Amino acid sequence: MEVIAQLQAALGAKAVLTDAADKAAFETDWRRIHSHAALCVVFPETTEQVAAAMRIAAAAGVQLVPQGGNTGLVAGAVPVAGHPQIILNLRRMNKIRALDATGDTITVEAGVTLQTVQEEAAKAGRLFPVSLAAEGTAQIGGVISTNAGGIQVLAYGSMRAQVLGLEVVLADGRVWDGLRVLRKDNTGFDLKQFFIGAEGTLGIITAAVLRLHPAVSAHATAMVGVPSIEAALDVFKAMQAKAGSSLTACEFITADAMALGLAHSPTSRLPFSAENYVLVEISAHSAGEAVEDMLLAGLEPLLENATASDAVVAQSERERADLWRIREALSDGELAAGGSVKHDISVPIGDIPAMVRATEALIEAKFPGFRLNIFGHIGDGNLHINVRPPAGKSLADISDYKAAITAAVEGLAMLHAGSFSAEHGIGQMRIVGMSAHKSAVELDLMRSIKQALDPHARLSPGKMLPGL
Repeated sequence: MEVIAQLQAALGAKAVLTDAADKAAFETDWRRIHSHAALCVVFPETTEQVAAAMRIAAAAGVQLVPQGGNTGLVAGAVPVAGHPQIILNLRRMNKIRALDATGDTITVEAGVTLQTVQEEAAKAGRLFPVSLAAEGTAQIGGVISTNAGGIQVLAYGSMRAQVLGLEVVLADGRVWDGLRVLRKDNTGFDLKQFFIGAEGTLGIITAAVLRLHPAVSAHATAMVGVPSIEAALDVFKAMQAKAGSSLTACEFITADAMALGLAHSPTSRLPFSAENYVLVEISAHSAGEAVEDMLLAGLEPLLENATASDAVVAQSERERADLWRIREALSDGELAAGGSVKHDISVPIGDIPAMVRATEALIEAKFPGFRLNIFGHIGDGNLHINVRPPAGKSLADISDYKAAITAAVEGLAMLHAGSFSAEHGIGQMRIVGMSAHKSAVELDLMRSIKQALDPHARLSPGKMLPGL
């Protein structure tokens, strides 16, 4: 095929995969739900090679799918059916271009993993705060393109808040160099914002300038047992009142979710059982900040008035890591147990208990026997409300119910003035939600931006916007 020969000439034969067996891992999403063949998978090493691949694909009338670590949960980085597509994987673009400890910035290429950015920041005595279970695999280009969140959004914001500048290859092959380190630049449209969270539909991010933060000097971490979601919210409010901006994480985990995480992390143990759990962490950013005193001062009245049924405070970094290992194992544990119909919703923080109660009542009334698996970031209003098949059934057995379950759960989130996708994005698995929950004006504005930046729909077909 001529387009493949041209790509091999521009990038090198070894940078273009065409064999079906070699391509398979890149064509299948993390949840192993979507798998569609690509014409080839290409691995550019430079921005100019990305631009060359874009121009070659455009001239051939072939669409292109940018791909990072392929750890997303909405199949945004793999092909859709019915479109000849090239997967453009950025993993070879993995250079740290610069680190400025004075200006607190790091400039990295899109294929650098999130964990590598964290480690490079730490070497310089700084913190890069975005943290995900998939951080060892997730690449910065994908993390920016999906505006990923993670466990510390309540203190630092999502990925959008960390980006100062971008380098982007546009749909026509031009390169926009927006790698600015400035905190202030009031000169018209903030162009980088068009590409953050756009999931590769408007351009291909090839490099980024990221904001760094002061290093954390100490952590105080506790797992707290609570009898209800209402009590969990009370734990958050109490900890926030004691710690303020030093509260960097507050995670809610039901007993069922905890059991899945423990099963997938067999070396982990919890010293108590509870109906629900809250994992809280307070972080010190300056010497002498008594974070453990804050934590204990917050926990004591909660235990006394039975808001909390039990608590364990990590006494070492190893114990802290053990607690977080369970939290990070929740999604993998759920997948290993057969998977679920997943939902990534957010509501105003005060509405979290009402949302959980309404969901419990909904599943019991309309889908009896189905099992709820609820966990997430209570401190920023983001819950993962996942519905597992009845015992003894598989996801395939409940395929006829999936659309109705998702419509019902998303509908409840919208009734609470929430979002049907808080941090996972849209990809090809939340398109129905976009049609159902976005207003005609919102969709029209987004289509206008797509038309302006990618008028021939060359990038990420079948993603984000209905009908494109």
